[in-house]
Amino acid sequence: MRRLFISDLHLSPARPELTQLACDFLSQQQGKVDELYILGDIFNTWLGDDLVPVEFNTFVDELKQLTSSGIKLFLMVGNRDFMLGKTFAAEVGGTLIEDGYPLTLGQQKAQLMHGDSLCIDDISYQRYRRVVRNRFLQWCFLRLPARFRNNISDQIIAKSRQKKQSKTAMIMDVNQGEVQRYISEQDIELLIHGHTHRPAIHQVESFNGRSAYRVVLGDWTDKVSYLLADDQQLTLHDHRLPESKQSLRLA
Repeated sequence: MRRLFISDLHLSPARPELTQLACDFLSQQQGKVDELYILGDIFNTWLGDDLVPVEFNTFVDELKQLTSSGIKLFLMVGNRDFMLGKTFAAEVGGTLIEDGYPLTLGQQKAQLMHGDSLCIDDISYQRYRRVVRNRFLQWCFLRLPARFRNNISDQIIAKSRQKKQSKTAMIMDVNQGEVQRYISEQDIELLIHGHTHRPAIHQVESFNGRSAYRVVLGDWTDKVSYLLADDQQLTLHDHRLPESKQSLRLA
């Protein structure tokens, strides 16, 4: 079983070259992998499954071709595209999965997350996250006219940019104690997530004394970043990492 994991593409109508990069990468995966997992922030903004920008049509078509070829597709929402829903997933032949999605890699128990829930030092963001993930508020938002949704989204993005300027890098990264707590509580050996844009493979000591690993997927700027896993090992392909720090044996 060969599985491919990507995250934080942040596709935007304003950056057609990034959409093309994603399409080119995905078109090369047919016949090479069995499953594809996209762990959030596929899109830089998402105003609802009924408002898919035409600039994303080629990317949507590429996802459809992958699933039509037999590759299983799993989609997770992030902090940017949290309004992405089951309608879009069904359209491209994929399955929408939640934070904490379990799977087995080799002989190891793993879970998948977007990663933002681990950044508990960013108190204002966690407060915002609880609000925007409220199902009733999402239901109300999706029933607003497109222009109102656009205005609300623009305001949120502008405020987010302002707040980021005053936050330290440490606050926006995961809390190590929260990582240890989560791994121990879930009794897992692998945690795979994105969100922080800090690709790496970290060894973690859980509270029960067992050793585990946290694999952080990289974001896409002008280069691809992906994790490839089979039953023997996983390899984090990212131009920011030396080759000696890209692989982890699973057997």
